[in-house]
Amino acid sequence: MVTDAEWTRIRRGLCFGQVVEGTVVRVPRPGAIGIFVDIGLSVGGFVDIALLPVRSDDWPAEGTIAAFEIWCADDRQQIRLKPSDSRYLCADFTDFVERFRPDWPSQIGHPIP
Repeated sequence: MVTDAEWTRIRRGLCFGQVVEGTVVRVPRPGAIGIFVDIGLSVGGFVDIALLPVRSDDWPAEGTIAAFEIWCADDRQQIRLKPSDSRYLCADFTDFVERFRPDWPSQIGHPIP
């Protein structure tokens, strides 16, 4: 865990949609919650189950190195990620965005508040 000041500093350096390379470090309950990703910062990354394929067999395994996009970074001191590789992204991503985050396309490239 980092200090609030460090978390604020980290967030200031991030933009929505920014692509980062990361290593999947933990898949605690395949098909249940998501995956944890080391993106080389002092806070971890996480991909929520909602953004991953329905079949957990299609998720990236521990040790997989892949590109991810910054999806969210809120008060939880965790960077939420979206897989850049369509193999690791939910099949209905377009519908998901329209339903739950319709402003996503206009947020890409903007700093995280």
